[in-house]
Amino acid sequence: MKTMIITGASRGIGAATALLAAANGFAVIVNYRQNEAAAAAVARHIRAAGGQAETVQADVSREDDVLRLFAETDRLFGRPDVLVNNAGILERQMRLEDMDVLRLNRIFAANITGQFICAREAVKRMSLKHGGRGGNIVNVSSVAARTGSPNEYLDYAASKAAIDALTIGLSKEVAGEGIRVNAVRPGFIYTDIHADGGEAGRVDRLKDSIPMRRGGRAEEVAEAILWLSTDRSSYSTGIFVDVSGGR
Repeated sequence: MKTMIITGASRGIGAATALLAAANGFAVIVNYRQNEAAAAAVARHIRAAGGQAETVQADVSREDDVLRLFAETDRLFGRPDVLVNNAGILERQMRLEDMDVLRLNRIFAANITGQFICAREAVKRMSLKHGGRGGNIVNVSSVAARTGSPNEYLDYAASKAAIDALTIGLSKEVAGEGIRVNAVRPGFIYTDIHADGGEAGRVDRLKDSIPMRRGGRAEEVAEAILWLSTDRSSYSTGIFVDVSGGR
């Protein structure tokens, strides 16, 4: 059985990916930062359906936590086969001129540094060069990396653009070592993250600007992540799958 680590898997896209991956035969590490009850509910759902799942608390912006996350995965299921770099945060909508350095540091630590550290630890375990058996890294970026999200989340958009660069560069760095690195770029998806930004109904407000005239579901993003996590995408690395309704 292959093992998948999903960061930020207690809700939204991460939780949907955990459920779909388990239904397709993966043993799943359900990582969470603080919502233990929600993560436990995801794991219970997986086990009730006959799958394997364990929860591991770790704040990916902290290197010690990431090291513990991977050490726990090694202990529970052995070396991971897939890392889904999903964890990320945003803060209240505002223009750049109102952002302080503490906010910027929080966003970049969680959304950039954390993804780099997780990818580093995954490569150490997956790379043929290090005695691994290969694997897949799927980064969760955002259409905001292309649009810039002006007047709302310029810092979040910039952090996702960094993840796009990570995807391109790392995919070339480890392609000869049995590791594929790809990304999905969700658009306006119905998840709780919009409430974190102060506007729970943001998708409904903006859905008419989407060519398909609706917001997306976390399960639709999970399908793209799963495809990139399996041999069904075996000749693809360094690519981006936009799940954005044509935006």
